[in-house]
Amino acid sequence: MTTESPRWFKSSYSDNGGDCIEIAANLLASRGVVPVRDSKDPNGPSLVFDGAAWSAFVAGVKAGDFPSA
Repeated sequence: MTTESPRWFKSSYSDNGGDCIEIAANLLASRGVVPVRDSKDPNGPSLVFDGAAWSAFVAGVKAGDFPSA
């Protein structure tokens, strides 16, 4: 069992005044998950995605499957 802690980071594209998310990609290799949280509430809850779901989401973003409003 691993006790590795999440190492949170946000995208370098996130200079938008604080409306950002942070991810802890370091847990993908050791636990197979990617936690996501609101950067304005670092002590708040996080959503945890399994590696396949996170990869599919990232691929969809890169492909333009989620147009901006």
